[in-house]
Formats: sequence, C-alpha cells, structure tokens
Amino acid sequence: MYHNPVLLEACLEGLAIRPEGVYVDITFGGGGHSKAILERLGEKGRLLAFDQDSDARANAQAIDDKRLTFIDANFRYLQKYLRLYGVKQLDGILGDLGVSSHQFDTPERGFSTRFEANLDMRMNQRGGLTARDIVDTYSAEELHRILGMYGELQNAKTAAQAIVAARANRNIETVNDLKAALQRYTPRGKENKYFAQVFQALRIEVNDEMGALQEFLTQSVEVLKPQGRLVVMSYHSLEDRLVKNFIGKGKFYGEVEKDLFGNDLKPLQSVTRKPIEASPEEIAQNSRARSAKLRVAEKL
Repeated sequence: MYHNPVLLEACLEGLAIRPEGVYVDITFGGGGHSKAILERLGEKGRLLAFDQDSDARANAQAIDDKRLTFIDANFRYLQKYLRLYGVKQLDGILGDLGVSSHQFDTPERGFSTRFEANLDMRMNQRGGLTARDIVDTYSAEELHRILGMYGELQNAKTAAQAIVAARANRNIETVNDLKAALQRYTPRGKENKYFAQVFQALRIEVNDEMGALQEFLTQSVEVLKPQGRLVVMSYHSLEDRLVKNFIGKGKFYGEVEKDLFGNDLKPLQSVTRKPIEASPEEIAQNSRARSAKLRVAEKL
C-alpha cells in the first residue's frame, strides 16, 4: 500500500501549475503527486514521470491518461530522456527524494530495520551493487567513510571495524546478521535510530543517491524555462544541504560566484525563505512527513 503523498498541497502550490504546461515528477512512486498534477493540467498539458522501481511502473500503467509519459529510469538521466521525448523546456519539476513508505514496508527489499530479510536496498532491482555486497567486500576505511558521511554515525570507525571483524567468521547476509555484528556498539535506548542511520548510509551508497541528486539538480537548471519552478522535498540533512546550497549559490560547495560587477551568478532564486515542513496534523497521519523539508525555487 502506498501512503498519502507528503506535503501535497505545498508541492502543487510550489509548482504554480499552468494548465498547458509541461512538468516532470522525478519520483513517481505510488503516483500520488503525479495524479494531483494531472488533475490541474488542461488537455494540452503534459507530465513526464521518472521511476526505476518495478512497483512504480505497475502503478503508472494503471493510470489511463495520454498526457502522462512514464520513464522507467533513474532521474539522473533527466536531460537524456527529455531529448528522447522531444521536450525542450519545462514549466516545473517535482522531486520527492528518499525511499517510499511502500519500499520500507516491503520486507524482502531489505530497506527496513524492522524485518528480517536479505540486505538488498536497491531502488532498481535489475542490477548493480546490493547492501550485502558492501558489508561483505568494502574495506574498513571505505565502510568508515560511508557510515560517517552518509549515516553521520558518531562511532563510524568502530562500527566499520566491527563489520569487518564479524564477516571474518561468517558472511553478513541479512538484516539481523548486520544488527548482531553492531549490537555491542549501539547506544543504549537509541538502537532504532542508530540502525536507521546505518541503513541510510548503506542505502545511499547502494543507489549512489548523492551523485544522482547532484547530476539531477545540475541538469534541472538547463531544462527549466525562465520562471520555471523547481520543487524538491528531502528527508535527511545531507540531501537538504545539497538542495539548499544549489538553490542559494548555484553550486554544491563553496561560495556563490560573482560577475565582473559583483552580481551573484546563480541560476535559481528561492521562493520560500525557509524550507516548508509538515503540520502536526499531517505528521500524525503520516509519520514519514516528520523529517520532510520542502524547498521551492524559480529559474531567473
């Protein structure tokens, strides 16, 4: 079951939908945001939706609407597929980053710390690295890097060494194998949060989420029309920082560049001063909304 889309009204408002416009939803998932966009589009409007998940593909096939084009690919290939479909410029782009509730609730995908399953965590199940590959083959240094950088673990080095020590005796193949390897190093009373951070780190590495996000944001500026809207919702500080920096400075790191006259050289202007967050009522209905931060920008 796909849950209600997070911050739906704020997303639609941020997109400022024009009935005849061309829009992209880079994370189709259960199709909640996409269906709401289609409802606001006129006959000449168009929506292209990206997702590499087979469940999302099935959801899209259930929508009988000629204005919708579903693209079975990672959103990092935004420009390539827009060219393929003859789309030159967009009126707006929506991105709801992270893992869907549905993926978390499907035990065999291995995204959740709640269920025993193989360590998989691939968004695209047709190939590539799994979380099991990472815990079984990465060096202690590489594990230290991803647990520290993507999981923001305080004891990332110790955790990395614990994984390497555990796998010397037997392969770490399942969710419970990994939890057992780290049990001794988990802060008392904060076990759930700790394992969530470990899983986040592995998931980001498996799916190269930071790389994909940077490629997507860079391309988004090139395909948006002037006054076109970029609406991005993130669920953890690493993603949000990249989005915030890119909107504010036109780059991911360092300071904004200036022209000869001292004017900022940046392609986007923030529409919302601070990120939009969910109301207590929405969080009560959908716990996933708790960590959501929505940023809206307009192309200058």
